[in-house]
Amino acid sequence: MRNITRFFWFCSGAHIDTLKKYPIEHNKYVGIGATIFFTALFATLSGGYAMYFVFSGDAFAVGFAILFGLIWGLAIFNMDRYIVSSINKRGTINQQIMQASPRILLAIMIGLVISRPLELKIFDKEIRAKLRTSYLHGQKSKIDTLQLAYNKKYSQELGKTGDLKHERDSLTKDINRSRFQLNQEVFGDKSNQTSGIVGYGTYAKQKQAVLQEKQDRLKVVQDELDKSDNFLNQRKNLDGLNNVVLFSDHQLDSLSNVAGFADRNWALGQLAFRPDGTRDIDTWLAESFIGYLFILFECLPVFVKLMSPKGPYDEAVSRIEDANLHFAERDKEHEITVTDQNFDHRLKTDIDKRRKIITDQADYDLGKHRFD
Repeated sequence: MRNITRFFWFCSGAHIDTLKKYPIEHNKYVGIGATIFFTALFATLSGGYAMYFVFSGDAFAVGFAILFGLIWGLAIFNMDRYIVSSINKRGTINQQIMQASPRILLAIMIGLVISRPLELKIFDKEIRAKLRTSYLHGQKSKIDTLQLAYNKKYSQELGKTGDLKHERDSLTKDINRSRFQLNQEVFGDKSNQTSGIVGYGTYAKQKQAVLQEKQDRLKVVQDELDKSDNFLNQRKNLDGLNNVVLFSDHQLDSLSNVAGFADRNWALGQLAFRPDGTRDIDTWLAESFIGYLFILFECLPVFVKLMSPKGPYDEAVSRIEDANLHFAERDKEHEITVTDQNFDHRLKTDIDKRRKIITDQADYDLGKHRFD
């Protein structure tokens, strides 16, 4: 239990040797340290989950996710620890709030960053359904675009094919009607189109000739239609239209499983809107509350530090800081004094050396002059 307490003290950024002297402050800094630790833990899970989708499909995806998650968690832990430990209790409440404002903004940004990947995991099923719909609509749009370009490019051929199909259908109906009338003529069925005479007579031969003419024309039309269809099918293959089909359920599942972070993040944003474009308040509130929860969790240590009254530990830390500042100032003065004394000593030594050189030179010149 003691080791856990010391660990949370370390997480809070407190000066442990000073904090141990004031038992009344122990629980407060255990709570602050625990909050920072669990925030870093959530950040580790969040960063690892996000990186898993970045390397999704790679054999080392899990290893990269674990490594990045640990690095990201340690980075968040270090920033949170610095944010809390850098807030002191000196000055008025307004001064403390102004001092903490940049740190609160940084904490809000950290909360937003670590909450997003976890939101992706929480809404995983809804995101997969949205991705399936998106991929299906995208494939339909692609097919429609290719079909529109194909129809525009081969409009003349398609128009000719349509005319041939219309003529084929018309001829087929006429042939069926003419064959029926021929049978009536041969079997002697009286109507406004038949003579009513049984046998294969003159009228039957005329009707047979008309029928044969229509059948010959139908054969020609069908041959031209087959050639046109073959040409258009070849064009479809070359343009890739025949190779594009709607995704099956299995393909949609596979695509949604390997979707990257950007696609999943887009799908999460789209969950807050209905198909008609209006906002889905329930889903939007659910996403927002999760984000607000992590922002509050991230800012909580800063708020606890600001709201807590100035305690003996804060007073002791202030005294230590003053003592350290005073020591640093005195140490600076000591260094300046030592430097000045060293410089003065070097200056005096240099002056004495130069004076001796000049004196010796003068004595030498004087002695030489006398000798001369």
